[in-house]
Amino acid sequence: MNADWRTRYDLAVNAAHKAGDLARTYYETTFEVEHKSDSSPVTIADKSAEKLIREAVSAAFPADGFLGEEFGNQPGTSGFRWIIDPIDGTKSFIRHVPIWATLIGLEYQGEQIGGVVYIPVFGMTYRALRGDGAYHNERRIRVSDVSTLADASLCYSSMGWFSRAGREKVFHDLYGKTKRQRGHGDFYGFVLVAEGAADIMLEHGVNPWDVAATKPIVEEAGGAFTDWNGVPTIHTPDVLATNGKLHATVVEMLRG
Repeated sequence: MNADWRTRYDLAVNAAHKAGDLARTYYETTFEVEHKSDSSPVTIADKSAEKLIREAVSAAFPADGFLGEEFGNQPGTSGFRWIIDPIDGTKSFIRHVPIWATLIGLEYQGEQIGGVVYIPVFGMTYRALRGDGAYHNERRIRVSDVSTLADASLCYSSMGWFSRAGREKVFHDLYGKTKRQRGHGDFYGFVLVAEGAADIMLEHGVNPWDVAATKPIVEEAGGAFTDWNGVPTIHTPDVLATNGKLHATVVEMLRG
């Protein structure tokens, strides 16, 4: 295992726990909600958690770069970049719905090599490092063996995203061909696919920081993660994660 990858991965796990626990201290109180230029909400918890992660990483690896939801892009010179969503599920956080998480994606020379998803309210961590497997806490996880849509469990975010993208019909087609459907949005649908509890996660309207952590987790668990055209990227608003066996079938449907 590459020592540079491993030391950063260990720091990512530690920093995600500290930042998530900090965010939880706000979650358990009352707080003000601001709105950014795109009308999305942000709180002091989002900003404080991302600041904590950036400071921890900069102290250890000052040449590394960052891309974060709250404080944007900061180029580095080492080839490593930390992609941060301090609270994935801010709208849930604001409404005191406990399904939110701190996400850290670790990138090297443009490739997603590691990811950490920490769910503070549940005390659950999903994590992966390229070549080392995927884990839920200390348990190794794998995707399911489901091979037909008729037996598959589909996760998605909000119906509104597919309507705004003009893809409502294809979503309904996929919805109708699968066995069960659940609106597990944000990070949660992706980690469910990674541990075999769901088989497909379909999402639209994401940014790189929403999925940089989950992509390596799904892939290290044996699954597939691409955009709707089958390209393995985090830089498009449409993403698809599956157990791998269903991926080509779903991509074909998404292409129309």
